[in-house]
Amino acid sequence: MGQPWAAGSTDGAPARLPLVLTALWAAAVGLELAYVLVLGPGPPPLGPLARALQLALAAFQLLNLLGNVGLFLRSDPSIRGVMLAGRGLGQGWAYCYQCQSQVPPRSGHCSACRVCILRRDHHCRLLGRCVGFGNYRPFLCLLLHAAGVLLHVSVLLGPALSALLRAHTPLHMAALLLLPWLMLLTGRVSLAQFALAFVTDTCVAGALLCGAGLLFHGMLLLRGQTTWEWARGQHSYDLGPCHNLQAALGPRWALVWLWPFLASPLPGDGITFQTTADVGHTAS
Repeated sequence: MGQPWAAGSTDGAPARLPLVLTALWAAAVGLELAYVLVLGPGPPPLGPLARALQLALAAFQLLNLLGNVGLFLRSDPSIRGVMLAGRGLGQGWAYCYQCQSQVPPRSGHCSACRVCILRRDHHCRLLGRCVGFGNYRPFLCLLLHAAGVLLHVSVLLGPALSALLRAHTPLHMAALLLLPWLMLLTGRVSLAQFALAFVTDTCVAGALLCGAGLLFHGMLLLRGQTTWEWARGQHSYDLGPCHNLQAALGPRWALVWLWPFLASPLPGDGITFQTTADVGHTAS
């Protein structure tokens, strides 16, 4: 019959290396931004009101970013500590031989986390943790605010990068934007100039990646699908856009994007899910 719940184990702890690397990159971005603003050309010229609004926007974005990162990492979407024995096993339940436990529908075993994840979507390589029922909301908000922060940083670094590009020929400009490492190795730019180009490039690329991820998961959110279900064309849990939003984000789904600590309890438990067939039977 398997274990009644998945026992906690250090073997199932997510790898720390991806999180450390992501933190180091974030620190490099922050240091480069501080260097440009303090010792470099400084921020773009703005009036007092615009400067105050920019600082307020930066504080809002940073608080949301850090808050959602904290919630994402603190929330455990796995079956650890979840009572599964005695639950009514029905259609969609399976047995996981790695966890030695019955697992509910929409769950999946993650080889990186070494445990089954409730309503598993995918494993986030950058943060070293699976995205599932318990942390899907902070993951979505994290994509939104990460894209905003990276775009904001790119705008602040823009004047310094523009001045650097104007000092080079068009060919060198393209190489500096596309291959900053090559420009550094050939001695065309200094280490400080390389850092500016590299950080700006990664911020723009990161903003585009987060934006694309937000659009993709927004589509899944409205359809009530996980990535695994989308890849296989399954629509069993699509209850309509409004119900799908409430199922994933809670009753205050329109406000959770603005503040990570807003109370919006999820209606389900990650084990049982209402299906389109259930809705059809209720309506009839």
